[in-house]
Amino acid sequence: MKRRLLSISTLFPAPQRPAFGRFVARQASALAARGDWDVTVLNPIGLPPVRLQRYRSLEAIPAQEQVDGVDVHHPRFPLLPGLSGPFNAALIARALLPLARSLHAERRFDLIDAQFFYPDGPAAARLAAALGLPLAIKARGSDIHYWGTRASALRQMRKAACAASAVLAVSAALGRDMAALGLAPRGVRVHYTGLDHRRFTPLPRAAARQRVSTIPGLGISPEGRMIVCVGALLAIKGQDLAIRALPHLPDDVRLVLAGEGAEEATLRALAERSGVAARVRFLGSVGHEHLPALLSAADVMVLPSEREGLANAWIEALACGTPVVIADIGGAREVVTSPAAGRIVARTPEAIAEGVRSLLEAPPSQAEVAATVARFSWEANAAALAEIYDEIA
Repeated sequence: MKRRLLSISTLFPAPQRPAFGRFVARQASALAARGDWDVTVLNPIGLPPVRLQRYRSLEAIPAQEQVDGVDVHHPRFPLLPGLSGPFNAALIARALLPLARSLHAERRFDLIDAQFFYPDGPAAARLAAALGLPLAIKARGSDIHYWGTRASALRQMRKAACAASAVLAVSAALGRDMAALGLAPRGVRVHYTGLDHRRFTPLPRAAARQRVSTIPGLGISPEGRMIVCVGALLAIKGQDLAIRALPHLPDDVRLVLAGEGAEEATLRALAERSGVAARVRFLGSVGHEHLPALLSAADVMVLPSEREGLANAWIEALACGTPVVIADIGGAREVVTSPAAGRIVARTPEAIAEGVRSLLEAPPSQAEVAATVARFSWEANAAALAEIYDEIA
């Protein structure tokens, strides 16, 4: 008999923000596609009492929709930007509980899960207690490394962890960090991310470069060697270190930044001061349909983040045959398991440049690079998740 999962996730795509939490949506649809679990997602949308400009597009998100076989609800909850962080879990739970009760009364759920440890975890714990259901909580990175340093949030996370029948992490390294914070009273189940091998597969590098050079608006040159950095333009992602590494690399090496964020102006100014502005290209948000070709076109993917659990960008780059240069954080050593996969380096411009240089001078074949992540797939991700959930439901 098919079991029913109620999944709580503050990150989930919607027509107004299609890339927002896409990996959560893929996990949900992969689990639903198996046929043994029916999945319903509650994606709470935080809106402030006074509508600031950046929140206005969220008002158009539909209350309910179907996404790849998953029933998705987008209930609203009150948000005070910059102030309500310690209370968001309680605000979310209060907003979700009436809907969760109604859905549960129509067709009983067997399990509740939270897709992030905060604020999703404590909110889901309140719903699980109210409905008398077992609970699973997954940690992905910043929910541990950021909120785990906030006393109020950590207290709520520990309480939720004690109530959970299973606690999951995207890497063994993240699981060790959770244990150190008291978030693993019954141990941690490592649950790796998935990957769509039909989309993220090596395209011959020269052909891929030619293809992306013809995409309007990107302005990518088909000449020279290219480093790509995929991720939101945030200080913790370390794009500044990638820019500072450029002067240590040959003049024909260019850096392409795919992403948007609050640090763009700062990064542009840094490129100017460093004398490499002509070698840095800001692409903004790149459509998901163009990302595999962009990754295949690059000689190296650099992402010197300050913290990660296990970044999807690492896996996607490797699947496209592009080696990575990343810092020794999170699950880096669980991904870069051979020289073909890339280099783990210190978070300094010089070390990043040396890692890139070594890969440019002796590039591994794209097929060899892609083979390092053959074990990642959404089918494997769903199978592992179903096994865990079957044990506790």
